[in-house]
Amino acid sequence: MTAAPASIRVAGTAVVLRDGEAGVETLLLRRPESGSFPGAWVFPGGRVDPGDAEGTATEMDAAQRAAIRETREEAGIRVHDLAAISCWMPPAETPVKFRTWFFLARERGDELQANAGEIDEALWLSPQGAFERHADGALTLFPPTWVTLHGLREHRSVDDVYAARGEVAQFATRLAQTSTGRLACWAGDEEYPDAPGPVSGRHRLLMGELPWRYERS
Repeated sequence: MTAAPASIRVAGTAVVLRDGEAGVETLLLRRPESGSFPGAWVFPGGRVDPGDAEGTATEMDAAQRAAIRETREEAGIRVHDLAAISCWMPPAETPVKFRTWFFLARERGDELQANAGEIDEALWLSPQGAFERHADGALTLFPPTWVTLHGLREHRSVDDVYAARGEVAQFATRLAQTSTGRLACWAGDEEYPDAPGPVSGRHRLLMGELPWRYERS
């Protein structure tokens, strides 16, 4: 397996899904107020440990192992049928950088058992339910989680989510401040730095006020 540069660590995240009465539900965990992503609701996951990388051919394989292991450690549940959907690089301002692979995953019916040392609360929520809580200020999200939930919102079943997935999307996040407020943007957006050639499209998450808005053209 090719190692990441020393300045960049690698992590894996499991977007754990199940079929609920009103459609797809995903597992979200609330982090403690100290540590990484303080107080935020996130998908289970964490950094690649040496044991995750042992014997793997690619960084993505190691990240998948980490996603499975961390889900069991953080939420007490097993997952299967993992499929990579995206890879995220944080903004340059982030002091400790992780290249994080996101994987769809199916739960196996285990009872949630949140690890009190790492997780304050664990819930199954529909994407719409998560967005409503976020818009009310009751739930903190970071852009990768928000955008991933946005991609799940139209699907009625877990099978639909898997059937709709395409190539692994690459997101190298940049932050910008405009007249309308703070935003995160990605390649293809007119605010994205060092874009090759003239760019006039949009690929951004507007975070100046609640509710956030995602624009892509």
